[in-house]
Amino acid sequence: MDEFLQSFNDVLSAINGVIFHDFVLYAVLAVGVLFTFWSGFCQYHAFTHGVAVIRGKWDDHDDPGAINHFQALSAALSATVGLGNIGGVAVAIALGGPGAIFWMWVVGIFGMALKTTEVTQSMLFRNTKDPEEPHGGPMYVIEEGLAQRNPKWRPIGRIIGVLFCITLLIATITGGNMFQAWNVAVVTEDGLGIPQPLVGAIQAVLVGAVILGGIKRIGAVAGRIVPVMCAIYLIAAFYVLGVHFDAIPAMLRLIVVSAFNPAEAGGAFVGASFGLAFLWGMKRALFSSEVGQGSSPIAHSAAKTNEPVREGVVAGLEPFIDTIVVATLTSLVILSSGAWNRDGEAHFAETPTFVAAETADAWTLDSSALPAKSREAEAVSGPWKAGDTVFAIARAGDVDPSTGTDLQRISGDVVADPETAEAWRVEWGSIESAAAPVLESEDIYRDYVGAALTSHAFDRVLPGLGKWLILFSSWLFALSTMISWSYYGEQGVVYIAGERWVVPYKLFYCAAIVLATVGLVTTDAELDNLTTLGTGVMLIVNIPIMLIFGAIAMKHYRGYFARLKAGEFHSHDAASLTDIVEGKDHDE
Repeated sequence: MDEFLQSFNDVLSAINGVIFHDFVLYAVLAVGVLFTFWSGFCQYHAFTHGVAVIRGKWDDHDDPGAINHFQALSAALSATVGLGNIGGVAVAIALGGPGAIFWMWVVGIFGMALKTTEVTQSMLFRNTKDPEEPHGGPMYVIEEGLAQRNPKWRPIGRIIGVLFCITLLIATITGGNMFQAWNVAVVTEDGLGIPQPLVGAIQAVLVGAVILGGIKRIGAVAGRIVPVMCAIYLIAAFYVLGVHFDAIPAMLRLIVVSAFNPAEAGGAFVGASFGLAFLWGMKRALFSSEVGQGSSPIAHSAAKTNEPVREGVVAGLEPFIDTIVVATLTSLVILSSGAWNRDGEAHFAETPTFVAAETADAWTLDSSALPAKSREAEAVSGPWKAGDTVFAIARAGDVDPSTGTDLQRISGDVVADPETAEAWRVEWGSIESAAAPVLESEDIYRDYVGAALTSHAFDRVLPGLGKWLILFSSWLFALSTMISWSYYGEQGVVYIAGERWVVPYKLFYCAAIVLATVGLVTTDAELDNLTTLGTGVMLIVNIPIMLIFGAIAMKHYRGYFARLKAGEFHSHDAASLTDIVEGKDHDE
């Protein structure tokens, strides 16, 4: 069975390597550039008219829809602003260097045009037979769009729509559900000692209580959770930046300079080339904001409006909030705190040498002794414990083109010394090199992966802040993500099989939360393989749909703002903050 699962994961990895080839990323960015110029820089209208729409200045309770613009934006943001903003940004910096953040900004700006376009298209072709429960998304765009061009093409559109929904459901159950639930269970057990199955059961109850109430309850909860979780996270980030206020200009300069010149290696950072910074910045921005993927248009299609472009302009704010605001603050915290190129937590008393490993051209360290952490490091992250992953940095001789240096990490796992319970040792792995590598320094680094690096960055400023902030944020971010993705999957079920399967789907969705925490999931890599497959195929299906119906979206976009300029729309005073959050219609 294990061999079958390994082979299955190897096949998925090979498929994902094709789906997420660099060319695909370039193509998505190119489409964002295309719609930016085609729309006449729609980003401007997102910052101006989009904000006014969110404030309720154009609300009309007679328009079809279930939730207001703010709630629709919150529901979509609750699916995008999540663990990717905490851990994904850290991965981009760790592997691509500070320059990756600059390219995240670029993708975030052009992603606003992608999001505006795909949401406008979904609003144009959404199903409003039941004005209180509208349905929309790329599946309706392709079916209704092709049928309007030629009724005989509807079956083709239906097939493509079903294909999109199948990949949507794969991404929903894995990345939108089990991946989130499993990560929260691991973080909670590690931080509070609560067993993972109990954490899963609590999550299932909380999510079920929301999603069983339908999109109106989802919108209401998202409208409250998203502002709170963003505010808490941003307050903590601003605290760190306040402590390192003098370093911010230098960090911003470092981001821009490193985007075009290879970032120099130093401390725990082994270097990154221009290409690596560019690709990691693109990947994290695209994955985090979900631009071009076709998921968030499903949430926006429930918005109460009779003007498709109006909601499209609101959606344009998503990548800005997700990537330019939240992700940027995370990156500045990591950079200004020095977590990305930190010094080692411990130091070898005597520099060990490399010896040949079992396989050809593989080398490992000849020392397993693990020195105690320095007093400063222990104050920040505590003493060593079993299960910690550490690494040292060595020069292998051959220059890695992706980093521009000959530096490599050799990693190892911390285990208890069998001879004494008070000492620790390291089971080192190996690195490949034609000749024996040489350690670059005597430093031993704790390996902080993803969200752990972000947590460590906060802890470097105020010990304990990172642990509790990431624990609390992970719960809020993950719950909000699971709630919104449940609605995405629900709409896929409705499209494929009808309303009668919605309740069984919701029960299965909640059960999957528990299943993710009882041992059926062993690594995040296995779930990420399935998630990447669903996300990748959604991207490949949705981008052509956007191009096929791009002219229609742009025609309506220009027409809407021509009518707005001519004074054809009636506006009124902005609604109160309470009414906006609670979804009360302006004219009620």
